[in-house]
Amino acid sequence: MMEELACLNQNGLNNTCMFSKQSMQSLKSVMNVATFKKGTNVFWEGDPADKLYYVLGGRVKLFKSAYDGKDLVLHYFMEDDLFGEINCLGSVENSFTATAVTECKIGIISEKDLEPLLLSNAGLSFEFMKWIGMLGQFTQIKMRDLIFYGKNGALASTLLRMIHGYSRTEEDGIHYTISLTNTDLAQLIGSTRETVNRMLQAWKNDGAIDYYHGSIVIKNLNYIKAICHCEDRCPLNICRL
Repeated sequence: MMEELACLNQNGLNNTCMFSKQSMQSLKSVMNVATFKKGTNVFWEGDPADKLYYVLGGRVKLFKSAYDGKDLVLHYFMEDDLFGEINCLGSVENSFTATAVTECKIGIISEKDLEPLLLSNAGLSFEFMKWIGMLGQFTQIKMRDLIFYGKNGALASTLLRMIHGYSRTEEDGIHYTISLTNTDLAQLIGSTRETVNRMLQAWKNDGAIDYYHGSIVIKNLNYIKAICHCEDRCPLNICRL
């Protein structure tokens, strides 16, 4: 069975590992490829939910905007990730906005092309159910960290998620290979830059983190795990940005 799974990307973290190679080939056969420049929207919240998107290259963030102008970033999607909402899977309108963080190459699958595939292929339909369930589990765990453990727990959880796919280990600690500002971190936990500044400064004073060329370095991983009560049980395609 494992041999039939679609190949993971170089980080081993894509959210399509439940699809077989045959299923991925079927999906790719109906994709229309488009390029999105950095900072442009792939789709807006409220747009008709009639397409799915497959990242062929680049990085996309999915976020929800509040009436006061604040954004809550729920996901960062990278190469070999699938995202989007469509009517035949229960969505009439897109609930979120997707923006290209870098220049992106994306395969677009329209609902009218996907629905016949799902109706004629029971295996693909079952894999889609697993994919939807995995995305729901990701959101539930992220909300759990925020609700049960507060802003500190949500930020600690975010730093741990960033380790998987966006880090390298050096002698002085864990360095991140993704550049996120404190404002970016605040959007990932539904907070403000000033609150993130205070939390990081407190952790730095305790020796849990430090900075190298302006980027966070994790010095004491167990300290960070204790804040969000990490149990090291989540699979990598869920414990990620």
